[in-house]
Amino acid sequence: MPQHTPSPRVCRDCDGHASAMVTTGTRHPDGTRATLRVLCPACKGTGHRVPAAGLARVGR
Repeated sequence: MPQHTPSPRVCRDCDGHASAMVTTGTRHPDGTRATLRVLCPACKGTGHRVPAAGLARVGR
């Protein structure tokens, strides 16, 4: 029976697409568009679900 490695959990807010490029509408002198890189605020651009930092497992 083959054993599979568990895949990392995908961020539910961005569905694994953690960053996007957004055009600002302006152009550089060479004619290319000015863009901004926007990261997912939930996973900080990793695309994977991160555990809550302040939570700890307590009890049984």
